Amino acid sequence: MSSIRRQSIVSSVVIYLGFALGALNIYFFTKEGYFTESEYGLTTLFVSVAISIQAYASLAMPTYIFKFHPYYEHNLPGKQNDMPAIALVVGIAGFLVIMAAGWIFKDLVTRKYSENAPDFVKYYFWVFPLGFGLTMFTILESWGWSIHKPILTSFLKEIVWRFVITVLIALFIWGVISDFGLFIKLYGLTYLIVAIILFAYLYGTGRLPLTLKISKVTRRYFKKILSLCLFVYGSQVVFVTSTVFDTLVIASVLPGGIEKTGVFTLAQFLTSVIQVPQRAVIASSVSHLSRAWREKNLEKIRRIYKRSSINMLLFSLCIFFLIVLNYREAVITFGLKEIFLSGFSAFVFLGLTRIVELGCGVSAQVIGTSTHWRFELTSGVILLVIMLPLTYFLAKKYDIMGPPIANLISFGIYNAIRITFLWRKFRLQPFSISSIYAILTAVLCFVVCYYLFRNMHGYAGLFLRSIVYLVLFGGLTVFFRLSPDVEPVWNTALKRLGLRK
Repeated sequence: MSSIRRQSIVSSVVIYLGFALGALNIYFFTKEGYFTESEYGLTTLFVSVAISIQAYASLAMPTYIFKFHPYYEHNLPGKQNDMPAIALVVGIAGFLVIMAAGWIFKDLVTRKYSENAPDFVKYYFWVFPLGFGLTMFTILESWGWSIHKPILTSFLKEIVWRFVITVLIALFIWGVISDFGLFIKLYGLTYLIVAIILFAYLYGTGRLPLTLKISKVTRRYFKKILSLCLFVYGSQVVFVTSTVFDTLVIASVLPGGIEKTGVFTLAQFLTSVIQVPQRAVIASSVSHLSRAWREKNLEKIRRIYKRSSINMLLFSLCIFFLIVLNYREAVITFGLKEIFLSGFSAFVFLGLTRIVELGCGVSAQVIGTSTHWRFELTSGVILLVIMLPLTYFLAKKYDIMGPPIANLISFGIYNAIRITFLWRKFRLQPFSISSIYAILTAVLCFVVCYYLFRNMHGYAGLFLRSIVYLVLFGGLTVFFRLSPDVEPVWNTALKRLGLRK
């Protein structure tokens, strides 16, 4: 666990630095005088569509890499490993099919978005370079995770990609980029930049073998690989569709949809800050889970599952209540447009959804790397069947609040199904008494800080609320040893600071 813990912590730090840069970008997107609400909404809609393109185009190649990498690594010399070449070629072919479909169904997109999101129709084809870059990066990222390079991939995705956007924003504000049309076209190329950098590094350092000669491992496991990819592809498409569907519904259905997409996306961004530990833990643990299943080491899987749950629950609770404490005050203090205050309730429901997800640990990865990976498709279909109609009807009824409520209900049921499955099959479940104590600790710290500083405004209020909350929550977490990883991390920190030998 020390390797997973170290990589998770470093990856989390990298990702949070990336989110700090992302927060700076959002500040410029949402501050008066730089971008309109619809222009910011268009950039976020581009990302949502690119994520959908990646889900359809990658054809489950990331899961193929996660699941079968140990077999290729164990049975083949490095230069004879045809896995990365197969994954990249299949991803390119998948993207070409999706791009052709996008061209064919252009009229349908026009009908759905021309009224509430006309700029999306205007710049529609520029979303495809963004989707292609994300598809290639995701496949290369999966390879990077499998060869234990999660920190590098996190750095490129979380920091370098956002820095490129920061540069574009600066050039737009300074007038070097003359109009928003040119800005959004350049924005569509940003994922291609980080994909090329990752490819160049992996290939240049000899960590990305590229051979089109089909290996004995591919021939031996071809039927299993095909079966895995078919099932997981369906599951992946279902899951990603469920995660971006709310944004697509808001943009296409609600009056002023593109502006409301911007408001909703600010809430989503803040919610994604809560998800940082999940991304770091998944990146660090997936190869260990895959190897543990191959070695039939159920105890190691149980240990990773439980520790991932309590660690991610603690992080998610801490960040959620910290944002709740400061949301409204931050919008006012930093001079953001008043319309973004309306995203607070959406953030609360989206944040609770993420707490449920993170608190359930790496359930998806435990199932996905096991011999019962087909269940991911079954549970994903259930999620989609619940979420799609619920999101549409609740959006019609409750406007921007509808999709977050649908998210909480749908993902709550989805995670309950997966936990029940793992318990019945393997007697695996992620919770402990510390899970309850973590929730009570977070609520207690929130109540104390809310009543202490509710009448304090401006930068002083933001600073004091945040510092006191973090000290209280962190102190109680260490004191009560709510996670088995707390003490080792705490001791390491004290040693680095010279406070303990």
